[in-house]
Amino acid sequence: MINILFSGVAVALLLAAGYWVRGRGGHRPTGTWAMAAFLTSFGLAFASYVPIVERAVESVIPHVARLMSNSFTLCAATAVLAFLFQLNLEPDQARRMIRIRVIFLAAAITGMTTLFTIEGLTGRSRTLYAFYVLIYITYLGYTAKDFLVQTWRQSKRSRRPSQRIGLRITAAGCVFALMYTAYKVFVIISVGLGLDLIPDGTKCTSPVTPVQCTFSVTSPALAVLLIAVGLTLPAVVWPISQFLRRRWETRSYEQLGQLWADVTAAAPEVVLDPSGSGPDENTDDSDYLLHRRVIEINDGVLALRLHRSPLIQAGARELAETKGIKDTPQGEALVEAAVISAAVHAQRNGNDFVEHQAPPAAGGPSREGNLRAETEWLLLVAAAYADESTRVALSTPPAVGAPSKA
Repeated sequence: MINILFSGVAVALLLAAGYWVRGRGGHRPTGTWAMAAFLTSFGLAFASYVPIVERAVESVIPHVARLMSNSFTLCAATAVLAFLFQLNLEPDQARRMIRIRVIFLAAAITGMTTLFTIEGLTGRSRTLYAFYVLIYITYLGYTAKDFLVQTWRQSKRSRRPSQRIGLRITAAGCVFALMYTAYKVFVIISVGLGLDLIPDGTKCTSPVTPVQCTFSVTSPALAVLLIAVGLTLPAVVWPISQFLRRRWETRSYEQLGQLWADVTAAAPEVVLDPSGSGPDENTDDSDYLLHRRVIEINDGVLALRLHRSPLIQAGARELAETKGIKDTPQGEALVEAAVISAAVHAQRNGNDFVEHQAPPAAGGPSREGNLRAETEWLLLVAAAYADESTRVALSTPPAVGAPSKA
């Protein structure tokens, strides 16, 4: 069980480090190398706990796996703070803070290595071991506390849901890290006072057996996993969210095709392309294509405002009430679609302007400047516009002879 736990954690962390280092579309976010160092360091720390690796290195230098694991853990703690500094501070200030932390890190690892070497030459010493743990836990505890405070504060300011959730997962990981440091403080007290509250040389047979393994093994494992997942989550979610956004934009662009074609055929002056050929559908910029189509539909509806018939609008409202969708977004969209269809037909046939124009659909100002809200509204209108049963019920002839293609 322990083999699987530590090996799995180590592999997961090293893969996550590779994900950060490889870059995404030629762009590496701020703090990429600090994050890669953090994940690699923790991955190596947990690899040193794998019994096969532990036996291999300790066959050369007895008990060196502990020093390796502790040193890699401190490197990871420093790297994750460097990542935070690069995100939250000005570049010059971040570099200065990172430089100071690296100096402290070098001093801590040097002190731990010195005490480990002396202990190896002179034999097991409670005092030396207590000082060793004191150096380790002081640096780690301070870093975990500082990181917990910073991540929690940052999570409150973050606007991206994935980043906010990720930072809170990271904060939860810091709590487990502080549990681990509290356990280590307890060990120092036990060793320093000779109380023997923690049996020496205890081997963990599972993540929670014996009970101290919950704090010495499971807590740091959970801390590392939660911190790694929390900090990596936004980077993983971003490309997924971008893919979903582009797919929605592409589908919306296509679904607005018939409405756009009919409106711009009746009011060709609203097409933004001076050649009148419409959007360049060969471009991969789905945001541009959709934004342009929405603008041209709205401009076309505005250009047809003198043909907006109050009679058609009243009849469409009665139809919406008959269908049980009056005063709903679908009902409002049905009414607007009927008015637009009649206006397009009137314009194309050269009919006279109506004396009193039907008012625009409700909620227009609240959607201004919001592409998603405006698109979702026009999708409802487009669906109602394409519904042949609505035209039949209102005796509104189609604007064109055949549906157009997006």
